[in-house]
Amino acid sequence: MKTKKLSESRVLVTGAAGFIGSHLTDRLLNLGAEVSGYDNLSSGNMDFLTEAAKNGRFSFVKGDVLDTPTLTDAMKGIDTVFHLAANPDVRLGESDSRIHFRQNVEATQNVIEVMRKTGVKNIVFTSTSTVYGEAEIIPTPESYGPTIPISLYGASKLASEAMISGFCHTYDMNAVIYRFANVVGSRSNHGVTFDFVNKLRKDPNRLVILGNGGQKKSYTHVSDTIDAMIFGVENAKERVEIFNMGSKDYIDVVMVADIVTDVMGLKDVKYEFTGGVDGGRGWKGDVRVMHLSIEKLMSIGWRPKYNSEESVRLTAESIVSGI
Repeated sequence: MKTKKLSESRVLVTGAAGFIGSHLTDRLLNLGAEVSGYDNLSSGNMDFLTEAAKNGRFSFVKGDVLDTPTLTDAMKGIDTVFHLAANPDVRLGESDSRIHFRQNVEATQNVIEVMRKTGVKNIVFTSTSTVYGEAEIIPTPESYGPTIPISLYGASKLASEAMISGFCHTYDMNAVIYRFANVVGSRSNHGVTFDFVNKLRKDPNRLVILGNGGQKKSYTHVSDTIDAMIFGVENAKERVEIFNMGSKDYIDVVMVADIVTDVMGLKDVKYEFTGGVDGGRGWKGDVRVMHLSIEKLMSIGWRPKYNSEESVRLTAESIVSGI
């Protein structure tokens, strides 16, 4: 990405009050960037931006990325947009087929169109491992194809990637796209670790696990995620650069349950499996095995600090302690 150093930039973070967005905002401010947070607060939490709000280089706009006039005003003078605003709930697609199209595809198209009109040349986009669908190559590299998503969420993110690529090549813009594994850590408010903690708080003797418990996935700590995002942006070479982001291993759902029960100090918890759908999936669109190759990022010098087990344990500890 051909841009100024982030420490010298004015950046806009959509979804700034969310789990990953708030951590990114904190890190960008620590680097010395001037950061404008943008969030409609439908799922974001202003408490996550408590420290950021104390910084004179931070400003916040409450607005929806589909609100073109408000977004246009917020975009003026910006060097780089980190576009994180999206609906991340994969399971919603089964009950509402339009929600991911509107909140992911239409939202992304509006963001990059406003960028074009205001002269902002650089976008960083958070995509997902689900664009690969049920990959036959594990770990899965960025070059894997064809990409055949099995969820509407994955389809919406792949469509957004294509939209961004088309804009960049048509209007001389630049993009870094990250395909995330499961990101976990403090401030997380959804996902299997979060769900397990809440279920066990209600009933410490019994844990209902969606699927057959054999789903295997990679988990990456949010601190590693933010490190990788910053590193990738500052080392990208192509007009549209795509990086997988995850850990070097993967674990099954039963191990996640074991970690959570251990952190909570619970003994003899009875696991009850729903059996799932389509041969063990937790829900329609649930990928049974996900492990991304992160060799591309590692080849240019980035390394994760935590593996999947460590990431889940740190997350469970932060949720249980209320941090």
